[in-house]
Amino acid sequence: MSSPATPAPAAPTNAIMSHRQILFVIFGLMAGMFLSALDQTVVGTAIRTIGDDLHGLSQQAWVTTAYLIVSTISTPIYGKLSDIFGRRPLFIFAIVIFVIGSILATFSTSMIELAVFRAIQGLGAGGLMSMPLAIMGDMLAPRERAKYQGYFLAVFGISSLIGPLVGGLFAGASEILGIAGWRWVFLINVPIGIVALLVVLRFLHLPKRTPNSVRIDWWGATAVVVALVPLLLVAEEGRDWGWGSAGAIACYVIGAVGILAFIFIEMAMKDDALIPLKLFRSPTFSMATIIGVFVGFGMFGAMLTLPLYLQLVLGSTPTESGLQLLPMILGLMVSSIASGQIIARTGRYRMFPILGTLFLAGGFFYLTFLKYDTGYWFIAGAMLLIGLGLGQLMQTLTIASQNSVGLKDMGVATSASTFFRQIGGTLGTAVLLSLLFTLFPTNLTAAFKDDATLSAALNAALDPAVANAPENKQIMALAYDKQVTQIKAALPAGIDLSNDQARAGVVDNVIAQIKANPSGSAASAGTAGGGALDDTSFLNSADPRLAKPFLQGFSASAVTVYWVALIVVLIAFVLALFFKTPPLRAKSALQEAADDAEADAKSTRERVAAVLGAAADEDEAELDTGILAHRAADDFGALIEPGADTASLRAQRPTAAPATD
Repeated sequence: MSSPATPAPAAPTNAIMSHRQILFVIFGLMAGMFLSALDQTVVGTAIRTIGDDLHGLSQQAWVTTAYLIVSTISTPIYGKLSDIFGRRPLFIFAIVIFVIGSILATFSTSMIELAVFRAIQGLGAGGLMSMPLAIMGDMLAPRERAKYQGYFLAVFGISSLIGPLVGGLFAGASEILGIAGWRWVFLINVPIGIVALLVVLRFLHLPKRTPNSVRIDWWGATAVVVALVPLLLVAEEGRDWGWGSAGAIACYVIGAVGILAFIFIEMAMKDDALIPLKLFRSPTFSMATIIGVFVGFGMFGAMLTLPLYLQLVLGSTPTESGLQLLPMILGLMVSSIASGQIIARTGRYRMFPILGTLFLAGGFFYLTFLKYDTGYWFIAGAMLLIGLGLGQLMQTLTIASQNSVGLKDMGVATSASTFFRQIGGTLGTAVLLSLLFTLFPTNLTAAFKDDATLSAALNAALDPAVANAPENKQIMALAYDKQVTQIKAALPAGIDLSNDQARAGVVDNVIAQIKANPSGSAASAGTAGGGALDDTSFLNSADPRLAKPFLQGFSASAVTVYWVALIVVLIAFVLALFFKTPPLRAKSALQEAADDAEADAKSTRERVAAVLGAAADEDEAELDTGILAHRAADDFGALIEPGADTASLRAQRPTAAPATD
């Protein structure tokens, strides 16, 4: 006996997206990513000009760190909120905040003020960089994502190509429409952001999701701030405070308390945590996260010195330095496309974290051989190696993290992966740039102690034609005027310093005195006030003999940074050797969710059918039991009442109902 039809639960709509729908969504994601990627390349190219104009290049770390720390903290919050409320509204919010921060940064009057406004930009950037990855994780299976990776690489490549040109154009222009040229570095984000917002509103449409929970881990977010801010503060200011000073120790303690508080809060929040600790039960997610921290530390911190090196030491313009970074971009695109295609075909990716960290370490090792007079093509080879390494790491670590979770945790897993990589990058930026500027005065002093360098520099400084040249006035005032005045005061009357031979004799006589009394040397004058790098605009136009000690000091400091980055990346390489990577899933998170919903609906229908069938069988059994009872009663009545009208009794018994379909 069959049961009546029952309505099935509604299946999720638009759970499986067509290729055309996916392309439209990717179009919207690319618009937002283009905004953030272009900003990073433009600002990176123009930062020296900005620092010189605002008289605070040595405070560059504040501008960069403020952006990174806020974007880092906001990244997991975006991920968690998007799991609850959906990706689209969070992505739109990120674009709006980024545009507001760009408007404010345009009118900065100091490096500290610019750092504050860059922090607001960072609040939007946290969503611009993490949301597209989470949305891709929803739509596409891990193996299938490689087919669409080229679209995002095109955006990154185009922004990397035109970013330096745009940044150089703005940095090199004194004014554009009555506004200082470098301020357009931030103002240009406004029209681009508006276009990106319109594109997202038009094309980015995803299946609706019903929030299962609205408990937001604000305490966890607060603990992240308490943990990170003091540690980054001491990383930036430690060289001035003293690494063992009371202020530094207080930062260490507060940071440690913040880390412990964050762990306990996340344990208490369980699935509603900002970063659920259950994610770390997966060895794949845990190892990908740890490797990401080390790679981020070495990558972000050391790479920030490359544009500075190209501009300060090689004398490149901002535009030229941006274009000179193209070998790294080329290596990144080639290795990303190649590794993506291999992943799509095989579903295996264990080799890429190993090869990626190996190439990255090779690039940094290459850079440790830099000298102040090293040619560009030597550096280009190192940048190519770095790019080949990064291309194999950036997408692989994210895919590994996403492959270890389902749709419910896709956003938080993606944002957590990005979060920890940015943690490494933020710490790397603060520590390595602080190391760079901490070592510079010491290395500058060491450069002045070299006999050949000191002799050439003093010979030029004592030459009236060189010393009085307009292009040398700033470097003379900073490093040489005090020493030249002392030397002239000690000279007997009648010595003509414009005569090369006479000047050479004077230089030979004073070198021994300078070496015996370093506190009165040009080196001590060059580092007076600790502000030698607050404005470097004089270096490229100054006499090469006068500028050489500064270039040598910066090169030596950069080499130390590359050694530290190399050690960190080698640690990541060792960890990658133990990275266990299960095969990638063949279904997207949305497809798996749709399949699970269909399986649940089918199970529900089967249970309902079973219950209704059992009830119908029970009714039929009861009906058959009544018929038998009447027959038994007839027979029993015939036995106990001879002559009774059993025919009339049989006429009253019920009859079986007709069968139904």
